[in-house]
Amino acid sequence: MSHSQHDEQDELQKYLEEKAKQEQEKQKEQEAEQLSAYEACVLKESAKIHELIAEAKKEVKK
Repeated sequence: MSHSQHDEQDELQKYLEEKAKQEQEKQKEQEAEQLSAYEACVLKESAKIHELIAEAKKEVKK
């Protein structure tokens, strides 16, 4: 194998490794977005529950 072919293989290897790293980071970001959407939903439901509890306490006091 000639020297230039070896250099090309090294360049290709580096490129592929960098691409793989970028893909992993993108996947992590997407997972984080999904998690934050989930958390937002949980917080919204939690607020509804607290509202219902507050209403129920008012009803009991009457």
